[in-house]
Amino acid sequence: MKINIQKIEPYEADGVVYHADTCVPLIDAYERKKLKFKALARHTYPGERLDGNTLGLNSIGYWDANEPQDWGLDWHRNEGIEFHFLESGTMPYAQDDKEVLLTPNHLTITRPWEAHKVGNPNIGMGKFYWVIIDLGVRRPHQEWVWPEWITLTETDLSRLTKMLRHNEKSILKTDQHVRDCFKRINVAINTDVKGSNASKIRLLINYLLILILDLLDSEKIELNESLTDSSRSVKYFLNELDKNLAENWTIEQMSQSAGVGLTRFTHHCKQLTNLTPMRYLTMRRLEMSKKILLEDDKLTVSEVAYMCGFTTSQYFSTVFKKHEKCSPNEYRKSQNVNNSLVAYPGI
Repeated sequence: MKINIQKIEPYEADGVVYHADTCVPLIDAYERKKLKFKALARHTYPGERLDGNTLGLNSIGYWDANEPQDWGLDWHRNEGIEFHFLESGTMPYAQDDKEVLLTPNHLTITRPWEAHKVGNPNIGMGKFYWVIIDLGVRRPHQEWVWPEWITLTETDLSRLTKMLRHNEKSILKTDQHVRDCFKRINVAINTDVKGSNASKIRLLINYLLILILDLLDSEKIELNESLTDSSRSVKYFLNELDKNLAENWTIEQMSQSAGVGLTRFTHHCKQLTNLTPMRYLTMRRLEMSKKILLEDDKLTVSEVAYMCGFTTSQYFSTVFKKHEKCSPNEYRKSQNVNNSLVAYPGI
């Protein structure tokens, strides 16, 4: 099977730009014949293309690794809710900094805003499935919209949505019914020819959701409505900000990326950090610049400034001196001297 993948581009939802996971290590491992792989997908996900009969289903597939692997999927998010299932073998898995070793019949639940990785650093040997359904959300407070072909009753779908939104449980031990469902998904994927099994796949996903609802019921999940508060969406954005400090942020762009209105974004930011959004951004940029100044003394002040999102080196130096009472170069020299004195206390 030749892996088909669309051009890798960011996509937009509700005015916010997101970058999809492309599973590049998996593609590379498959092309090196390290494992078996089959998937049906759309957007940037690898696999044969899904058609319009399953809109909202972003990816469904599996890999089967029966020899030691030299790769893993590092921290990433998906544009939809993702269910993983391990049929056989073992699989290192981490979600929001909690790492476990999955064993057969483990099912994982990953919401769109939850970072996760597979491998530590390499994946284990095993047969591993996934289903990714786009719900039209990227942040915790946004209302979920299931694809039209999800046919659970309004009551059951509402219950399932509430249980998935109002708790953070990520790993469930399943039964034979879930295992059989994924085996039937395996057959449907393997025998699909340009959407010929779309009806079967829709039916199997609906059945899987019913089984997950039963599992959540049996777990007696404790619900917490605060998990869908807009403050949580702002908190996720602020946690991610350190990875994107070089971007030319405005307060409007920050609130859009968090998925909340400008006034509410400002309110939550003050509540969480005791700072206005732009003040918080400046402080994070300064902290990043201090770290870079000490880690790489070959970089000029101008290079450090641009890496941290400051528009000019002059503005960076002005802000830096105001907060640190010295210039960036003076800070670098003084810290290097202090480190030398610690390393050689007899001097």
